[in-house]
Amino acid sequence: MPVRQICYIVIGMKNSAVLFILMIFCLLCASAYAQDFSGERIVYDISPIGTSEYTDLGVVDFLGKKMRFCTFHTQVLGFDDLEKIYSDPKTFLPLRVERNISMLTGKEYLVEEYFPKDGVLITRKYKGGKQVDQYDFKADMPIQNAILLPFSLRREPNLDIGWSLTVYFPDKYKVTLVSIEEIEVPAGKFMTYHFTSEPHKFETWITKDDLRIPIKIKGAGGIGYTLSMKKHSMRKSPQGIIRLREGMNIL
Repeated sequence: MPVRQICYIVIGMKNSAVLFILMIFCLLCASAYAQDFSGERIVYDISPIGTSEYTDLGVVDFLGKKMRFCTFHTQVLGFDDLEKIYSDPKTFLPLRVERNISMLTGKEYLVEEYFPKDGVLITRKYKGGKQVDQYDFKADMPIQNAILLPFSLRREPNLDIGWSLTVYFPDKYKVTLVSIEEIEVPAGKFMTYHFTSEPHKFETWITKDDLRIPIKIKGAGGIGYTLSMKKHSMRKSPQGIIRLREGMNIL
């Protein structure tokens, strides 16, 4: 039952004890999707070969603002990509991404600057300390970041089959919850929410629990890839949430 609907019921209650209990329940439900995940670390196996690691480093002071800071480090044969991702602590929308990319052909440094209010993304490419290119993108709404999107779903209090969201990467996609299913990844078996995109470019599975962990991400077209969770840990567990450990099954 949606939190708002429960609150309407509470307002009509006359018994003070019942009223108090239900008010506490409402607050717990509302706060379950606004937890602090600082210190969260997720290690993924990449198919066909490679690893990725996501780390939430909490809220930091950066460029004169409070920003949530996380990293996503991908290592595949002959390719290394370290992404430093800064986002709005309230909306989880991206603000800046710095990428250090190392390939067999050389190294690149990319800076992505997001302007959510204007729906603008500016990407600058640097080589040898000099800017060599710039790409400007404009959308009808804030442009999302592909890494942050699965984690932003933690902020959705009610997920039912058929739920959908329109996002820009900067191309336009419709993300839809198509099923609730049990899947197995290296970390174990989990009940999950399964999301697909239209156009069909990616699929995401996140755990059907309070943690809402993205445990599997699959890309389609071109060079296909699949990220499957191998380990999950938290140095500081969100209040009231049980930590997952390597190999632990949650059904």
